[in-house]
Amino acid sequence: MYVCLCHNVTDTDIRRLVRTEGVCTMRELSRQLGVATQCGKCGRCAKKVLRDAVDETRNEAACPRLVAA
Repeated sequence: MYVCLCHNVTDTDIRRLVRTEGVCTMRELSRQLGVATQCGKCGRCAKKVLRDAVDETRNEAACPRLVAA
C-alpha cells in the first residue's frame, strides 16, 4: 500500500529499509525516503508501518528510541 503519495513510498519500501539498512526512527526514514517531509499527511501511517516492521524483525533492542516513542 502507498504510505507517502508525495514521494511514492510504499509499506514494502519501509519494511525493506528496516531489514536491510536498520532504519528504526522516523528521522532516518525521512532522510532515506523523504517520508513526512512534504505535506506531512503520511506521518502517522509511516510511523505505524515502521513500528510494525521493527517488531517483525525483532530490532527493538537495537533501537530503544522507537520503542519509547
